[in-house]
Amino acid sequence: MQQPRTVLAERIAERRRGGDDPRALVGEMRRSVLLVPVAGGGLWSVRAGGVRWVCGFTDEAALARFALHQAPGDQPLDYAALLGARIVDELVPALGEPAGLAVDIATEDGAMFFPPVAGIVPDAVAVDAGPAGEVRS
Repeated sequence: MQQPRTVLAERIAERRRGGDDPRALVGEMRRSVLLVPVAGGGLWSVRAGGVRWVCGFTDEAALARFALHQAPGDQPLDYAALLGARIVDELVPALGEPAGLAVDIATEDGAMFFPPVAGIVPDAVAVDAGPAGEVRS
């Protein structure tokens, strides 16, 4: 039996189809509990395009798809359950480099990236904000 999708997964699907309000999607991400794999004493992240992406998953099925490709052998993949707001407001700034949140990256046609820009991460670490937190266009 297939698990019902989370509200965030539904919003991501709607956004990928060209609908939904991007602000509503960000709000839902902030309110959602995401499963973040833990490896080597830290949260699982990847670097791409000059950004460090913390990887989060909307449910255990999405995390399992990721684990099939990333976990060594049949080793279980430890994870932390974290509120999206905590990831982007606290953990991303603590990384000390441009960082964002990548959600459900192993889900075909279901991934969504929340980049390090104003409105997603704190202005102080947003790549599109000036030195005083002023947003650049």
